[in-house]
Amino acid sequence: MLLSAPDAEGGDFTRDFRDSTLRIDYVLAGAPQGSRPVLAISGISRYRGWGGRRVNLDTTPLAGNADVTITDASSGDTLYICPFSTLFHEWLATAEPAAPAAMEGTALLPMPRRAVNVCISLRDKYRRPLTSTTISVDPTDIMIADHTADVPLPHKYIYRGENPDSAKIRVAVLAEGFTASEMPQFDEYARRAVDAILEHSPFAERAESFDFIAVETVSPDSGVAVPQAGEWPHTAFGSHFNTFGSERYLTSPRIHAIYDAIAPLKAQHIIILANTATYGGGGIFNFYTITAAANELMPQVTVHEFGHSFAGLADEYFYADDLMDNTYPTDIEPWEPNITTQTDFGSKWQSLVDEGRAGLIEGGGYRATGIWRSADNCRMRTNTSGGFCTVCRNAIERVIDWQTRP
Repeated sequence: MLLSAPDAEGGDFTRDFRDSTLRIDYVLAGAPQGSRPVLAISGISRYRGWGGRRVNLDTTPLAGNADVTITDASSGDTLYICPFSTLFHEWLATAEPAAPAAMEGTALLPMPRRAVNVCISLRDKYRRPLTSTTISVDPTDIMIADHTADVPLPHKYIYRGENPDSAKIRVAVLAEGFTASEMPQFDEYARRAVDAILEHSPFAERAESFDFIAVETVSPDSGVAVPQAGEWPHTAFGSHFNTFGSERYLTSPRIHAIYDAIAPLKAQHIIILANTATYGGGGIFNFYTITAAANELMPQVTVHEFGHSFAGLADEYFYADDLMDNTYPTDIEPWEPNITTQTDFGSKWQSLVDEGRAGLIEGGGYRATGIWRSADNCRMRTNTSGGFCTVCRNAIERVIDWQTRP
């Protein structure tokens, strides 16, 4: 359902959307081995300005594990689509919890000019429908709340690209577990994190396409929760280690609070710097990156996790005993661009292998067998790699172009 290409003035965007943001908050609930998950809308609001892409509105280079789609209420034409993944998908794949659980989510969309249908849909690891919710949205509806967070929190631009705002990608860097007196330290960590990203190709060559904004989100207590050490401070986003029993998996459950913090800044991508020296982090496609700010490997981990959240890259490391062999079925091609099961290798980097510019090495996606990567080492495999491999660099470039170039 490809629409006409946008013109220099905005084309399809100005025809179909206003320069403002539609925010939809929701909750995902279910049980790992239980009944069909539920996706329930918990709030709809709007605020000034739109900081997301204005080009390639109805296409996507990656499938993700979920997407949010806007269709015209009258014609049914697809006006906008954005893929993403969730922590909820990972939780469903775990065997650990038996009780039901709920997780927050937020979708930021351009405000339509006319009545539309918005569908948020999730798929399982076999790409079968998992759950979905469709709502009708009329931009004149008096029940769409004006978001109260019009005044931004204290913030500063760490890096400002040279491209016009309509062709830039805005990334908010949030403080987590930093008290008011610790904000100078957060600013230093934020600069280190952004410098690390912009030192890596292809971000280095495409720096003009990015804005990075450090947001001083103050926490009542210093640090973040480290359950294995019995530490549970009160922080802005409730971040904690031990996610799904993994000591190094650091995540934040307070998604709505995160989006409250970035609302006036029109950012679409999120990096959370947690005030801890404990090694760990996490990154989920079009969701967020989170890393341990005070750990000595923070720059490398931030780049790795941003590879997940920004470009949908998969982990290229693996375990000898296939400890996580339930993550990727080997009889379908993963949607992530940097690993393959060879069920549809032609859609991946087959041409680069033919040209002698990339390889095919078994081991990746947490499995020692049945999944392949393109290079012996890459930033998506180890913290000692010099950078991203050719396949990952190409994938990142495609995502940058999708968001900035017609």
